[in-house]
Amino acid sequence: MTGDIAERLVVATFAERPDLLDKVFGPEIQSAVPEFMRHDRTGALYYGDAALRRYLEYGLVAVDPAEPDRPVARAFCVPFAFRDTPGRDELPADGWDAVIRWAHEDHVGQRRPNAVSALEIMVAPRLQGRGVSRRMLLAMRANARRLGFRDLYGPLRPTEKDKEPLTPFAEYVARRRADGLPFDAWVCAHVRAGAEIVRIAPRSMVVAGTLAEWRGWTGLPFDKSGLAIVPGALSPVHVSLEQDHAVYVEPNLWVRHPLS
Repeated sequence: MTGDIAERLVVATFAERPDLLDKVFGPEIQSAVPEFMRHDRTGALYYGDAALRRYLEYGLVAVDPAEPDRPVARAFCVPFAFRDTPGRDELPADGWDAVIRWAHEDHVGQRRPNAVSALEIMVAPRLQGRGVSRRMLLAMRANARRLGFRDLYGPLRPTEKDKEPLTPFAEYVARRRADGLPFDAWVCAHVRAGAEIVRIAPRSMVVAGTLAEWRGWTGLPFDKSGLAIVPGALSPVHVSLEQDHAVYVEPNLWVRHPLS
């Protein structure tokens, strides 16, 4: 690919390009996140094959016209019932996990969704830093608007927080640049696109596994109890040799994109 990559991309929903749904989970795009992040068990309620195909209108795929069958980025959202449903007066502290559970409960209970949340934007590593994430964000906003929603919510994963895993999350997201915008580049991109910061989701994603599983996911020894620093993690992983498990609790930052 050459030229203005982000502008050249063609973005479609998976309802329009169902043939690409399996391909976006191939190694080219999947390698954009650490392996351990693929093992949040709550995610199966959305990313399981049957469930995912319920949400084809809420997922986006990007391709270069020169290679129309080779996806280079993906984005997923989930619809859910908000505020009119008991216990859902505010965006949940459980963030990503909670909004997926809410959507699953709504499907089972046949509740009509009135809100939508972003779940992820993922770009093939070879194209990162070239405006593709912003292109997908704008496409996600436009698609949510097309589907009739007034707001797009999202539990953001600040992309540079993994460089400071020991910095308290609240301290990190409160940091500002000289121009007053958020310090983190991904949070800043959302604010520039019109988002407002709502609240912290302190336990947005939870990944728990045996020490053998964590060794397989990370290649690290996990040979002592306590806090372990894992590449790609926004905060330390809690390790217990005595209980043979390790648990990662990831904080995220809820934002709201007004679409009207």
